[in-house]
Amino acid sequence: MGQGRWRRVGSALWRVVAVWAVSTLTMLVLAGILPDFKLQSADGDSATRIAITAALGAGAFGLLSALVWPLLVRALLLVPALVLGLLAFFLNGSLLLLALNLIPEGRGEAGAETAVVVAAVMSAVASATGGALAVRDDDAYRRRLYRLADRRRRRRPDGTPGPAAPGAVFIQLDGVGHDVLTDAVAAGLMPTLGRWLGDEGAATHRLTPWRTDWSSQTGASQLGILHGSNHDVPAFRWYEKDTGEVMVSNRPASAVELQRRAVERTGDGGLLTVDGASRGNLFSGGAEQLALVLSVAARRGKENRSRAGYFAYFSDPANAVRTALSFVAEVFREIGESTAARFGRRRPRVARGGLYPFIRAFATVVERDVVVAAVIGDMLAGRSAVYADLVAYDEVAHHSGPSGKDVEKVLRRLDRSLALLDQVAEHAPRAYRIVVLSDHGQSPGETFRARYGLTLGDLVRAGCGLPVSRKARRTHSGAEARAAVRAALRRPVEEGAEQLRPVRRAEPIVLASGNLGLVSFPDVRHRMTREEIDDRHPALLPTLANHPGIGFLLVRSAERGPVVLGARGAEVYLDEEPADLGPLADFGPGAVEAVRRTDGFPHTADIMVNSWYDPEEGEVLAFEEQIGSHGGLGGAQSRPFLLSPLALSDPVADSGELVGAEQVHHVLRGWLGEDSGPEVPVLPVTADVHDSSSDQPDSTAFAVPDRAAQDKTH
Repeated sequence: MGQGRWRRVGSALWRVVAVWAVSTLTMLVLAGILPDFKLQSADGDSATRIAITAALGAGAFGLLSALVWPLLVRALLLVPALVLGLLAFFLNGSLLLLALNLIPEGRGEAGAETAVVVAAVMSAVASATGGALAVRDDDAYRRRLYRLADRRRRRRPDGTPGPAAPGAVFIQLDGVGHDVLTDAVAAGLMPTLGRWLGDEGAATHRLTPWRTDWSSQTGASQLGILHGSNHDVPAFRWYEKDTGEVMVSNRPASAVELQRRAVERTGDGGLLTVDGASRGNLFSGGAEQLALVLSVAARRGKENRSRAGYFAYFSDPANAVRTALSFVAEVFREIGESTAARFGRRRPRVARGGLYPFIRAFATVVERDVVVAAVIGDMLAGRSAVYADLVAYDEVAHHSGPSGKDVEKVLRRLDRSLALLDQVAEHAPRAYRIVVLSDHGQSPGETFRARYGLTLGDLVRAGCGLPVSRKARRTHSGAEARAAVRAALRRPVEEGAEQLRPVRRAEPIVLASGNLGLVSFPDVRHRMTREEIDDRHPALLPTLANHPGIGFLLVRSAERGPVVLGARGAEVYLDEEPADLGPLADFGPGAVEAVRRTDGFPHTADIMVNSWYDPEEGEVLAFEEQIGSHGGLGGAQSRPFLLSPLALSDPVADSGELVGAEQVHHVLRGWLGEDSGPEVPVLPVTADVHDSSSDQPDSTAFAVPDRAAQDKTH
């Protein structure tokens, strides 16, 4: 054994001894602080004996954490991820109790609640100590990264080691609009991206805005980006008359079906079919390696690679405890922020109680930690293409607004994750080009219900002459709608008159996707025409079109095709190349093309409703309970970004601008082929899209380097 090898072995042994010593000291301190945690017999022991007992307990706990913990996590792989994160505390406490029972002569003793606390503190201290020692020993840190890279290094078909062509890592910052990104960089909130963009002549990346389709939400955008088609995705949720089902983009069964349709339409498995990995996405992109992918989340069993990402991450007890502690801290942070917003009477504001603090903590802590760890593993494995979605900003912005202190903290943490991936890229077995992009932005504004006292569903029901709640009837909008119905039916308006009772028909289904609303009549098997709607509910379309909270409607005329309706009788026939854009004029370039395209979808609703939009303030009115929303047209929600290395070709060199998620897909596919021969091929689909691969999960691919402990302060 050479001198260098002995030095490395000695360094490793020193770190093990140091962590053991610190853990022992931590156990002694906790035994002195906590009344029902004891390290001595009932008759008392000498200080030396107590120290030996602590050393034995710390050693046993460390060994059990290394050997037993991964088996416990794998056994609980099918437990919901949120529950698994919380179970980390109790599993760790159980291991401590077992370690204390292994101490000779029964000198270790702790209550169940105390064991949870002691185990959490010891795991955190051991992780921090190991990380600090690795940071101080740069050579050891680099050697570990190289060892991990060598262990996972791929071989090319000709048998030569490691792929030479650069790989691509696509990181999606969900919901971060172009303007939000530029403002955050200018304010110093995202120094990593600021360094990449740099001053003129020093930049390594270019920033390109792009324009979404009418349906400006993750389901449509990510399906188009990963699979090259988002045809027939009119909104985040919509009703399909042929099946009688409501499709919801983030429902596993719907995601499976949407992916199947896209693959069938394109004849291609997706962007990631060649040695790819999909992490934290709604769709697989054709990747073999999957973690937290919704389109496979409905599957159960050991083949469910979507949940395997949790096992790979939580199999390290230090990861589990660190993330669990950060989870709890984030819950309390959200409670504090929402309480401050409520007492400060901040406007606009939505309710943030119930389960939301836990949902936010999962999105901003657990999902981020697991996905970033998975991407690190993919890079060290030398995979060709990785696409990962970080949803933290989108979740917080919905409830706190697209700007402000709440989301600034999230943006800072996202930037730290990007910095970590940039550091790991230096040690990967191949060069990587990191591309950062978003699927949509978010537009601010209060909710439709907060401004007018009734929901879009209430307004539709009132316009149809159907019963609505007494509170909604008292609103100005509700009263106007009822009066419009009476006028259309030529009935007198009488104070205190009974609610109109029209001929009994199936009630309309009203769905909301941000500031986009969809109205469908389920008893009519085809898409209703304007003439049919007017014949059945003569007051409905005028009521909606003239409401101040609604920007425009899309319906289809039997005689003249798709028509956009606005206030005061405005009509824009889309098949006739209108000179006057009418109500679409305020919604920016491309509004006509986006609406016309959606009109051609088989499952477009009978009435598509886009909310009011203020072009000066950039505000919309969400039909959901969100003060940062997306899903329709209007403002920043339709303007995401694409941040790409200068080494890649200019994405708008030919077209001048990027329009639609499908065009972004073609740009990314072209980039995957640069510097590695021809473009990534379109592969025929030979396997069931529900079961992208029969490979077992690469659980070792998600190990996080000691130095890579993320965002310890959260």
